[in-house]
Amino acid sequence: MSHAPYVKRAIDVAAATIGLVLFAAPMLAVATAIRVSMGSPVIFRQQRPGKGGAPFDLLKFRTMRPPLSSERATEDDGMRVTALGVFLRRTSLDELPTLWNVLRGDMSLVGPRPLLMEYLPLYSPEQARRHAVRPGLTGWAQIHGRNDQSWEERLSMDVWYVDHRSLLLDIRIIIATVGKVLSGAGVSSPGHATMPKFRGNRT
Repeated sequence: MSHAPYVKRAIDVAAATIGLVLFAAPMLAVATAIRVSMGSPVIFRQQRPGKGGAPFDLLKFRTMRPPLSSERATEDDGMRVTALGVFLRRTSLDELPTLWNVLRGDMSLVGPRPLLMEYLPLYSPEQARRHAVRPGLTGWAQIHGRNDQSWEERLSMDVWYVDHRSLLLDIRIIIATVGKVLSGAGVSSPGHATMPKFRGNRT
């Protein structure tokens, strides 16, 4: 299976290229809707850790308004998601620009989701193994609840994927992801735009 990483990368490049072409019109429509309803910027950029923890700029469609002076940028983000943003997240249309990250090699179609840079020092050595592979658009944790699960469960599933990854497993995850996207289940935890912040492991 020494050739598997090269096959996986070839599939990523082909799929991302095809996806960017096929979804060019929907992406233009979404960008226009965001520009009209929320103004600029249309694209949300945030530094996230990739393979080995190396930072890269994640690209997504913007789904939140700027925080008010009385709001905290991260703690109150569940209240800042606009109606359009809710729709984009439920349908995963906000993820379409991330295909550029896949094409550039920052990410893969399948792998642990890229979280926040500030979480890196909070992981246990076991949890940190999630960064042994490229982060993904979707992953093992995403088809088992998306954001509607505990941090312990999510990070454990990420490490499980690292230990059991294969092309056949990737295909299984991609197929299951389609059903998750269509159902719109598990997009967020109650009261949060996605999940509550990771605070580290209990001692």
